[in-house]
Amino acid sequence: MSGINIRDVQPQDNDALNRLVHVTLEEFGACGDGFAMADAELLDMYSNYQKKGKHYFVVELNGQVLGGAGIAPLDGEEESGICELRKMYFFPELRSQGVGKTLIDQCIEKAKEMGYHSMYLETIHEMKTAQKLYRSRGFEYLHERMGNTGHHGCPVFMLKKL
Repeated sequence: MSGINIRDVQPQDNDALNRLVHVTLEEFGACGDGFAMADAELLDMYSNYQKKGKHYFVVELNGQVLGGAGIAPLDGEEESGICELRKMYFFPELRSQGVGKTLIDQCIEKAKEMGYHSMYLETIHEMKTAQKLYRSRGFEYLHERMGNTGHHGCPVFMLKKL
């Protein structure tokens, strides 16, 4: 798909990213406490991802934010060398276009640059296409949750060694 730009998050992206997360999670029925839409960082993604060990990428098409993903230290295990893949969402028009593969690869490379040795994520059963993407990039299912993400509504856990 031409016209796609992947770049670092900027202050003007906050509202669009908040909307992206809410709309996507509502689409999959992942609403309320225990899901990413309840995270305080959604109110100011830019500032939150300027902190040490964090990075967030935005996907835009013709200047419109249509996706994004980031990395951050795994809450509760900040000194472990494990990061969490956070808030990887796309509006429907970007799905199944290969953008997810490109974006997750950028997140993996950034995590390696930042010195992480593993990447963890949590998701829901309904996001089957996302799970297929994660498996294709080397993520493996775990039987137990890691860290303290606060996303008790997400019953699927995956980890990739970097």
